Amino acid sequence: MTRNTMIAIAAGGSLALLLAAWGFQHLGGLAPCKLCVWQRWPHGGAVLAGIGALAITGPLMPLLGALMAALTGAIGIYHTGVEQAWWEGPAACSSGPIDTLTPEQLMDQILNAPLVQCDQVAWEFIGLSMASWNAVIAFSLMALWLIAAKKSGR
Repeated sequence: MTRNTMIAIAAGGSLALLLAAWGFQHLGGLAPCKLCVWQRWPHGGAVLAGIGALAITGPLMPLLGALMAALTGAIGIYHTGVEQAWWEGPAACSSGPIDTLTPEQLMDQILNAPLVQCDQVAWEFIGLSMASWNAVIAFSLMALWLIAAKKSGR
């Protein structure tokens, strides 16, 4: 497989994941949480790296694409951990313990809570949430980017 073919597949994979996320949001009615949105930005960067690789030869653009894929994969792992209660997520999008709150604090938390909680799995397939699938696919795309970078250095 040529460098450009691998870059097209890797950038196309990120574009496909972005389109799928938007499809789940706008056609499926699954509003994204804060961490879901964070995972989208690096995919956009990877698509731009793929476009940049058309004009700039050498390993720079594939390495940038690999970095973007690694970043969204890492956010996906973090999000999976929040969903599984392995660690706490951002306070703005996770439900916290309520046993130490006064009724007034609890009401304030409820009224100020975002519509979509980061610690709730909105969709899953064969036991993996969207965040988990994002991580699995992103790290696969990262491998393609890295192979393309290696081929670029020749």
